[in-house]
Amino acid sequence: MELVSDEQLGEWARRGSRGIGAGAVSLLLALLNFPLFVLWIATLVLCLIPGVGQVVLPLTTRLVRARAGLARRRSAGQGVPIARPYAPPPPQSRPGGWRRFRAILQDPATWRDFAWLLPGGVAGLVLGGLSVAIPLYGLDGVLLLPLWEYLVNDFSGYGAIWPIASVPDGFLSLPQGAVIFGLGLLAAPWLVHAEARFARLFLAPTRAAELRLRVAELTETRAETVDAQAAELRRIERDLHDGAQARLSSLGMTIGLAEELMDSDPAAARKLLAEARDASNTALVELRHLVRGIHPPVLAERGLDGAVRALAMSLPLPTAVDGAVPGRLETPVESAGYFVVAEALANVVKHSGATGAWISLRHEADVLVMMVGDDGRGGADPARGTGLRGIDRRLAAFDGTMALSSPPGGPTVVTMELPCVLSSPKTSPSSGTA
Repeated sequence: MELVSDEQLGEWARRGSRGIGAGAVSLLLALLNFPLFVLWIATLVLCLIPGVGQVVLPLTTRLVRARAGLARRRSAGQGVPIARPYAPPPPQSRPGGWRRFRAILQDPATWRDFAWLLPGGVAGLVLGGLSVAIPLYGLDGVLLLPLWEYLVNDFSGYGAIWPIASVPDGFLSLPQGAVIFGLGLLAAPWLVHAEARFARLFLAPTRAAELRLRVAELTETRAETVDAQAAELRRIERDLHDGAQARLSSLGMTIGLAEELMDSDPAAARKLLAEARDASNTALVELRHLVRGIHPPVLAERGLDGAVRALAMSLPLPTAVDGAVPGRLETPVESAGYFVVAEALANVVKHSGATGAWISLRHEADVLVMMVGDDGRGGADPARGTGLRGIDRRLAAFDGTMALSSPPGGPTVVTMELPCVLSSPKTSPSSGTA
């Protein structure tokens, strides 16, 4: 019976190799911290000279923040996300101006970056160095380099780190090196992860900065929501004015003309009334389409699960629906969930060139997770105006998130999450429960 499978060994080796590579990068990047620390000290001295600091400080701060931003991105890659904590520049402030200079000095994140430079550099040298040195030390033994050094140069170079007194001792460096190399592969990811956690102590936003960032985020998302709602109201007003309103006005004129002809020309009056009936049916259809765009009736009747299944059936390509929502959601959340799924499916039909799609719905840990995938050409990009930015904005109004996976050649998977709770258990239409 195998204690460890080949797949587990392969994954362990890959994680160890990535850890060694990340440690080597940490070791090299740590060397940048020390000249940046000296540059920052020199910049603070130059700030005492009137006019010079206003020019030099923003440039030095940009370099330091670029280095700190690189550390944040690398930490995120190790599973330790660190938010960007900087306050936005003052409105209508120009580079090199006094307001920008004062804002940089008053931003706590500026000083936290500076405080991180020296200890962060030391941590990178120590932890990154260990993640590289331990496996290399073991590799020396695996390759029997101490034995060769002992035989050729009487061990003049390896005596301190591989104490060998005889040839049999030299051969023992192979199993010893294998053990040390394995321990190095095991330790490298943890050492790099430890460096990321250490960086978070300095580079993560403070509670006050988190609150400020949260307020800024809410202000932005709420403003986008207000703009979207205003645009939606304008669309409804335009649709009513150009569609149903125009048809109803024409309907009234037709009926009025029929009344005038009722006595003198009954045949023409009946013809006008038939036209009025057709116009009223057309106006009714347009109003139903308009209402469906505001809040689809199927959503109110069947909930999100049933509405999404009905939506999938109306698509021109096969679409499978998996999972279910075990209850009803609050009406605004349910509506937002329906429309983001509808928008994602519209993107599939218009842009993906797919032959099939799928939808997954589930609710767990008070989060509604909706996934829409297709087997199309891939390469979706929110910046190209394919509706993904609209999905992101709609989700952001409810503190939701969107993640996109769309490599060239496909497949494309859009994962949308909405924090919410179930407002009522699901009941079937025949249960008699309101």
